[in-house]
Amino acid sequence: MIVLNGGSSSGKSGIVRCLQAVLPDPWLAFGTDTLVEAMPASLQTSDGGIEFAADGAVIVGPEFRALEAAWIEGVAAMGRAGARVVVDEVFLGGADSQRRWQKALGELRVLWVGVRCDGTVAADREVARGDRVTGMAASQADVVHQGVVYDLEVDTTHTESMECARTIAASVE
Repeated sequence: MIVLNGGSSSGKSGIVRCLQAVLPDPWLAFGTDTLVEAMPASLQTSDGGIEFAADGAVIVGPEFRALEAAWIEGVAAMGRAGARVVVDEVFLGGADSQRRWQKALGELRVLWVGVRCDGTVAADREVARGDRVTGMAASQADVVHQGVVYDLEVDTTHTESMECARTIAASVE
């Protein structure tokens, strides 16, 4: 299991695609975006679900947390069943978010990877993407790493996804 944590537009998804290309065995990719897209639209408009504020803040409620917990357990079950899994995450709660994953993953072998990117660079990427609320990248760039312990960190500010993926792959092999 590889868990990548970084703010919005930090380059995690690109690294995941490159990892799938360079790792010798097949790896499944799951991300928090997958979880959000799988939820009913009503959870994106209710206090209990997930809200994206105009300033880029992300607010999650109890219904979101319940579904997220089930999703994390499901991803962990795939790992226990023998699947190789790369998780593309945004630890909005910093260390608390990591603890939720650690509890679910238990004794599985996990490589914890911090994906850092300068907030200004991530914000520029966010604008270029056009599919994010402006401000998410800048607001998440540092907060997602607070109190999180990593085995490895990469920085996409000036490093391409493939080079980051090769660095991560070298730690897996």
